[in-house]
Amino acid sequence: MKNNNLTPMTAQNIEVSNYKTILFSLVLLCGLTSAYAQETQYSKPKWWFGAAAGTNFNFYRGSTQQLNADFTSPTAFHNGFGIELYLAPTIEYHAPNSRFGFMLQAGYDDRSGKFNQVITPCDCPADLKTKLSYITIEPSLRFAPFNGNFYLYGGPRIAFNQSKSFEYQLGTNPNFPLQPANPAVKGDLSDVKNTIVSMQIGMGYDIPINSETAKTQWVVSPFVAYQPYFGQNPRSTETWNVSTLRAGVILKFGQGHPIETAVAGEAQLTVTAPTQQTTARKVREVFPIRNYVFFDAGSSEISSRYILLKKNQVADFKEDQISFDTPKNMSGRSERQMVVYYNILNILGDRMGKNPSSTITLVGSSDNGADDGRAMAQSIKNYLVNVFSINGNRIAIEGRVKPVIASEQPGGTLELALLREGDRRVSIESSSPALLMEFQSGPEAPLKPIEIISMEQAVNSDAVVFDTSASKESFTTWSVNLKDSRGKSKNYGPFAQPKVSIPVKTILGNQPEGDYMVTLTGTTAAGKTLTKETTVHIVPYVAPVVQESIRFSVLYEFNESKSIAIYEKYLTDIVTPKIRNGDTVIITGHTDIIGETDYNKNLSLARANDVKGILIKSLADAGTNNITFDIHGDGEDENLAPFENKYPEERFYNRTVVIDILTKK
Repeated sequence: MKNNNLTPMTAQNIEVSNYKTILFSLVLLCGLTSAYAQETQYSKPKWWFGAAAGTNFNFYRGSTQQLNADFTSPTAFHNGFGIELYLAPTIEYHAPNSRFGFMLQAGYDDRSGKFNQVITPCDCPADLKTKLSYITIEPSLRFAPFNGNFYLYGGPRIAFNQSKSFEYQLGTNPNFPLQPANPAVKGDLSDVKNTIVSMQIGMGYDIPINSETAKTQWVVSPFVAYQPYFGQNPRSTETWNVSTLRAGVILKFGQGHPIETAVAGEAQLTVTAPTQQTTARKVREVFPIRNYVFFDAGSSEISSRYILLKKNQVADFKEDQISFDTPKNMSGRSERQMVVYYNILNILGDRMGKNPSSTITLVGSSDNGADDGRAMAQSIKNYLVNVFSINGNRIAIEGRVKPVIASEQPGGTLELALLREGDRRVSIESSSPALLMEFQSGPEAPLKPIEIISMEQAVNSDAVVFDTSASKESFTTWSVNLKDSRGKSKNYGPFAQPKVSIPVKTILGNQPEGDYMVTLTGTTAAGKTLTKETTVHIVPYVAPVVQESIRFSVLYEFNESKSIAIYEKYLTDIVTPKIRNGDTVIITGHTDIIGETDYNKNLSLARANDVKGILIKSLADAGTNNITFDIHGDGEDENLAPFENKYPEERFYNRTVVIDILTKK
């Protein structure tokens, strides 16, 4: 039987002594390197070299009994535990500001331990210790999920056996205390695998211990790793396996490259602190519903532009909630309100369902003939009957060649294609007040409007914007350092996109405001590192005061400025009571793009003045004074138009006057 003259405890003392010597040497080297100040700034290293030292917490599971050909324990051993040394040189590669990298450790890995004591048939306690160690090679993929100092790693473990000895000690029967002690049995375990392939996962955190702009940079990295039992069966016989939890530190260093100072125009950084917008508008908008459904040329089916529901969706549809799903951009009325209009058939079906006595007539107009007009009307009737379960007897249909109020006039020669698109439609006519706009009646009466409450998005925000897009060379990654007047620094990044926003609260913390020196450090695609400095004054974000306003719209037919008569009672009895002493009323007229630009400019102003005249008279009758009017005629200007002009419904909605009532605070 082979005996080792060197006991496991003595070997461990030597290993600890070697570990301390190596660790002390690395710390001393770190101190000497850091002692030399660098005037030149250096980038963060890509390659890191150092040593890892840690403690293996070895957990034995399974059973072992026949230790070698010469010795078998009378009782099998189950489970055990050991605390041993891990020591390995380490190499890492991870590009600055990259989430992914590579790690390689290769060194001494002690998996020794002691099995739990067992009782033999002679009622004698028995102990088993193992001296099990390896030279291990552990390549790992490194991943920094937050692009910072915290990282995860994992990969295979390839271990080559170095020692495999055991010490078996049979104790004496406690009932015979004078019995002489049994000698320890020592030897090598048989059937030990020379090579083991397993795996590990772990995590660590890099802590810089000298300047991050020095040429040689040092980092200490506490880590913890877990190496599960599968693959870690030391022997090819029996069931003994080892799981290991490892905790330790890595001391490593790397050398950066000199950071080039950016020349004019090479690196640019624009820092925009939020401006303070004192007010934001909350608009309660009464949006009229055009009682026309427009059809594509050559088709009698409802256009895909309109929002159509399935039968099982009807119960969840509520017309007063349509605006909840519409865009909040106050400058995009076309986006917001077209969603409302394109629900016109669902609005109509919902209202008819709630008002079972209401009836409608669908009048289809088509230059292909009255039969085609009836087919268009029939497709709408089918939708209301099949989806909203409206009784078909409540819906009459008609067909015409031209609508009653046609856009194309006899003798007209210009822009006929656009005019005819607007005449290919189904008009929704009703005499049921529950469906119609207030104070309106007759076949051409508009449908009841819908109220939309929208909040204007403030121009300012609660974030500072950092923009590098004007740089001569784009950056693959870049970071910013902000230093306040007290010299306290904060680092943000790395970033890959050219523009980022950082909340003011994150930068200021509890400070009321501050002046900051901002330093950009960026890496180009060619691997060049550039810096740029600028300053910024940051004040806390203050939410704007909400100013409420009310918006009404009045719709016109093509080329009309006097058809406002049908709205006169609406303006007098609905709009006028919303205007109070001291308010400002902004009235803006618009047209579609059909016709001459100058003519449309005058037409839109005439429409706005029409509304103003009615409001002035009704306000005087109501005794409301000190009203400021702001009148505009924007004509067909597409930059100012409420809607686009691609489809006929958008052109019809652009024939409008918009009334904004700004309440005096």
